[in-house]
Amino acid sequence: MSASPRPRPGASASGSGVAVPAQSPQPARTVGVIGAGRVGAVLGAALAAAGHRVVAAAGVSAAARARIAELLPGAVNRPADEVARLAADLLIVAVPDDALAGVLNGLAGTGALHRGQIVAHTSGAHGLAVLAPATAVGARPLALHPAMTFTGTAADLSRLPGISYGVTAPAPLRPLAARLVADLGGVPEWIAEDDRPMYHAALAHGANHLVTLVNEALDRLRDAGVTDPARVLGPLLDAALDNALRLGDAALTGPVSRGDAGTVARHLDRLARTAPESLPAYLALARRTADRAIDAGRLRPVDAVALLGVLADRERETVA
Repeated sequence: MSASPRPRPGASASGSGVAVPAQSPQPARTVGVIGAGRVGAVLGAALAAAGHRVVAAAGVSAAARARIAELLPGAVNRPADEVARLAADLLIVAVPDDALAGVLNGLAGTGALHRGQIVAHTSGAHGLAVLAPATAVGARPLALHPAMTFTGTAADLSRLPGISYGVTAPAPLRPLAARLVADLGGVPEWIAEDDRPMYHAALAHGANHLVTLVNEALDRLRDAGVTDPARVLGPLLDAALDNALRLGDAALTGPVSRGDAGTVARHLDRLARTAPESLPAYLALARRTADRAIDAGRLRPVDAVALLGVLADRERETVA
């Protein structure tokens, strides 16, 4: 499996037909950040480093206030509506997905948003529809999601160069969006409005569930008496991730891809006795791994019969 080349800022965006002139300088903008959490504070700091002026940020918790002080020292901490009014050019709204609609409705209802202002949210799950209250008052809507995990510290800034941003924008706003992404050191991936849920599901499935999977594996190594499970697992996971990203399903190894039904049965027996909470996830992933191995030609259907039977028997026992 070969990776598709990603468009660089300045190149025609995939499927957009919009050429972004990389030589056009991005004017310095007056920026406000609503939601000084892990994402908002870091993106604000990156915009400031690119020459934009972050004048205000909204953050109530002690952690948010600390992030503003550390990452946005030039910004005043103000309530959300005041931040929106102070952000003459660009308002970054970095609040939890389920809170986004309420925040935007509130800002529009108080008259805090204004015509021509760029209102960009950082949610991967939402596109432009949630920005309808901003669009209704003449603001310019933009969905700008960084495909990265954040700690909310200055260390995150070194991870930003080269990452992708899932961008949904009206066609006239795409050149501006691409320049903003370039200022952040990133690459735009143009996501259609209807595809935002799938885009976000893919990222959550890959990154969030990976954390759960890794911690499950670490716990099971501890159950096996391994005193430093991270040392044992780290090199293996590094190689597995690298191989998967380069080779796709051809990277599959292990008992499922070989059809080793007896080995998998022993895994299931021990998990059922020692860590039954891990059994459903193991079963689900083993089943999906078998399906992909068969589809990729890594596992012949005839060699998969016994394995699939073991998985089906255990699934029936688990349900019962």
